Amino acid sequence: MKAKPIMIQGTASGVGKTILTIALCRIFKQDGYKVAPFKAQNMTSNTCLTTAGDEIAISQHLQALAAGAEPCFDMNPIVLKPPFIGQKRAEERAEHIIQAYERLSELFEIIVIEGAGSPVELNLNKNDVINMGMAKRANAPVLLVSDIDRGGVFASLYGTIALMDEKAKSHVKATIVNRFRGDAALFCDGVKILEEITKIPVAGVVPYTPVNLPEEDSLFEGVGFLEADLENQFDNIASVIRNSLDMGLIYKILNERA
Repeated sequence: MKAKPIMIQGTASGVGKTILTIALCRIFKQDGYKVAPFKAQNMTSNTCLTTAGDEIAISQHLQALAAGAEPCFDMNPIVLKPPFIGQKRAEERAEHIIQAYERLSELFEIIVIEGAGSPVELNLNKNDVINMGMAKRANAPVLLVSDIDRGGVFASLYGTIALMDEKAKSHVKATIVNRFRGDAALFCDGVKILEEITKIPVAGVVPYTPVNLPEEDSLFEGVGFLEADLENQFDNIASVIRNSLDMGLIYKILNERA
């Protein structure tokens, strides 16, 4: 078995990549696939221990549970905790990450990869193995997410794509407008404009939806963590995303690959 990858990247930190990854993991599970999350590297103090005793970020732990998979080391092979000392050299880190991803890809049908921060931090791109560097290595199609609640969604999506090299651009198969307040039908003209200026389809406009999940690096806007209610939360998040995204397009992207 060799998993089909699909990757969630964002125009910045905190745009909702983690929640969208949870949702897609749950949706693919609901649709009968054996699915797992993957994030190459996480910088967080909010971690969990796997049953094997390995430490992974709380976000990958939750994503694994949403996918119906046992959380494991290979889903988040590098966790950096403050003060982020003792980091591996770029070459060693890349090898470590790819080995973990390859092991995981032999066990699942779909892997939902989550990026970190922005894929166009140009001073860091040379040694990138987390965003487009990971997409290129995994041959993963990318869904690029922006948070409209912060404002500047046109500039953030267009600018992020414009700063990519041609190879990276070829991986971006759709964009997602996240955290829209109000009636998404009112943003129809915005969708048309985004598709015109980026030349990339908009997969959907996702409504602003508060969640009750633990906070990791300000990615979550939850108001608590109800362990016993996780299954309901995963299903609710998946329902919102399924109803907001063009899942036909998502599956087409997944099956065509990058």
